[in-house]
Formats: sequence, structure tokens, C-alpha cells
Amino acid sequence: MDVKYDLASYVRVLKMASTPSWNEFSQIAKVAGAGIFLIGLLGFIIFAVMTFLPGGA
Repeated sequence: MDVKYDLASYVRVLKMASTPSWNEFSQIAKVAGAGIFLIGLLGFIIFAVMTFLPGGA
């Protein structure tokens, strides 16, 4: 493990990184929010189906 090489790689990545514009940030936030909502909805549907089926937990 070459610490000097690793640090140089990290510095190079940080130099290339930039803060996103407001449009980029809002688009990423919308997509992430939609994903969280869909996963929650899927979990709720599975819970509801398991609750109403005979012999469900």
C-alpha cells in the first residue's frame, strides 16, 4: 500500500469535483425522493397483502 500514491489520487479526485448547480441538485433530489417513495409503497403493499391474507402474520 503506497500512501503517497493514494493521497495523490484522493487530491486529484477532489480537484476534479465541483459543487452541483441548483438544477442538478434538484433533479437528483427528485429522483432519490421518488425512489424512496416507491420502495416505501412497495413495502406497504406487501404488508397490506400479508395482513389481509388468511394465515398471514
